[in-house]
Amino acid sequence: MLAALVPNGANVRVMSAARSRTPTVDAADDADDVALVGAIAAGDRAALGALYDRHGSLLLALALRIVRDRREAEDLLHDVFLEVWRSAGDYDRGRGRVRTWLVVRMRSRALDVAKSARVARRSGDETALERAAGDDDLGGAPDRQRVRVALAALGDDQRAVLELAYFDGLTCTDIAARLAIPVGTVKSRLAAGLERLRRVLAARGEEVRS
Repeated sequence: MLAALVPNGANVRVMSAARSRTPTVDAADDADDVALVGAIAAGDRAALGALYDRHGSLLLALALRIVRDRREAEDLLHDVFLEVWRSAGDYDRGRGRVRTWLVVRMRSRALDVAKSARVARRSGDETALERAAGDDDLGGAPDRQRVRVALAALGDDQRAVLELAYFDGLTCTDIAARLAIPVGTVKSRLAAGLERLRRVLAARGEEVRS
C-alpha cells in the first residue's frame, strides 16, 4: 500500500539506503519537517517520500537495534510511514520535533514486536522446563519450588542458564549477554541442563513427562 503513496511507485522495503540521509538537527530542517508533515496531512504523496528520504535510515537503524532482524525492521519502517500518512494531521508541533514524533512511533512498534517475539521464545523455554518438572497435577502451572530444589543438584554452568531462562524470563541472547558467553553455548547448556533436570527429578521419584 505504501508503495502506491510514495512517488514513482518506490517500495519502502527496497529503497536504497543511499537514498536516505541522516537528518540534521538545525532549526531550518525542523521547519522543513513540519512543512512536510503539513503537506502529508493535506494528501501530498511527494511530501511523504521526502520525509522518508530525510528520516528513513534513522528509523530503520533504530528498528534493527531493537528487533535484530532486517526484514522485520523493514516491515516496521513500512508500517510507520503508513501511519504517518494516515495520521499526519494529528502531529502537534508544540509537543516536539517531527523526528522525535517519528522515533517514538518506531520505538513503540519495535518494542511491541520484540516483546512478542521474546514472549514466544520464553513460552517455549518454560514449556520445556514444565515438561521436565512433570506438572500435570498442577493444572499447567510450573511447580517452581520443586524445580529450584532439582536445579540445586546441577552444575553451576547449567544451573545458571536454566535459572535465568526460567525464573528471570531471559532469552538465549539475553543470557549470552549477561554471562558473556556465545549464544550457542547457552543453548547447549540449556539442553544439557534440561536433560540433567529430568534425570534428577526421575531419581527423586517425580513424574517426568516425555
